Amino acid sequence: MKVKFTKMHGLGNDFVLFDLINNKELMSITTLQWSDLSRKLCDRRFGIGADQMLLLSEADNVDFFMRIFNCDGSEIEMCGNGIRCFAKYVWDTGLSEKDTLSIETLAGIIKPKKAGIMVSVDMGMPEFEGRKIPVDMDGKVIDHQLDVDGKVFIINCVSMGNQHAVIFVDNVDSYPVEKYGSLIETNKFFPKRTNVEFIEVLNRDEIKMRVWERGAGETLACGTGACASVAAAVQKELTNRRMLVHLRGGELDITWDEVSGHISMTGPAVTVFTGEIDIEI
Repeated sequence: MKVKFTKMHGLGNDFVLFDLINNKELMSITTLQWSDLSRKLCDRRFGIGADQMLLLSEADNVDFFMRIFNCDGSEIEMCGNGIRCFAKYVWDTGLSEKDTLSIETLAGIIKPKKAGIMVSVDMGMPEFEGRKIPVDMDGKVIDHQLDVDGKVFIINCVSMGNQHAVIFVDNVDSYPVEKYGSLIETNKFFPKRTNVEFIEVLNRDEIKMRVWERGAGETLACGTGACASVAAAVQKELTNRRMLVHLRGGELDITWDEVSGHISMTGPAVTVFTGEIDIEI
């Protein structure tokens, strides 16, 4: 059947969005079928091309429900760049006139709001307790030595509704992210795999970050990863609580509020094009 889609990106982290509200026929597609479609449609040679696929649908007691599938077909809990794009689509298509949205995700309810031409998102509180992240360790995971195939990495683990391993390095531009990212992602220390952030602290107000995303490989940006990296840097007293995070695709403004304990993320969301594609179920 032919269905409409929207291609979007947040700092180069790109998405194919399907609107199930305006395309009711998509409601009959099962999770396994969406997983298969994600692998096919996110392929950059044989499909539309994207890091992830977003599904927008109605929800009880909140404004909308967002599902996220990686390009490898796995479904994930949360995506910071994705939810900014999701919100922009809602506003641009007139699905809601609210300045602040309430969106249900597998990581809980997230509330993006308009911030001029940007989108600001209350990302909630970071979680540092090992078993809740989850990792195979009790207590906080700060400067933990993780042996991966004979190489020791000093990791700092945080959950922003999804799991992250933050590693501080001297020169992130030259760091072999592709070589080590996949090894750390799939290490048995992480029972549900993990996102991996490689961080270079520039000063107390800025960090530079590259990210290996669980199920997607290295991407140009990761919103939850930027939040997790700021949380880890503050925990280690390396930076201030408001920071500019430089990613390969651009910049995010991240603030960890000392009073509420919540982290906010502000950044752009861009619609690239809309189209129609014939999918086989």
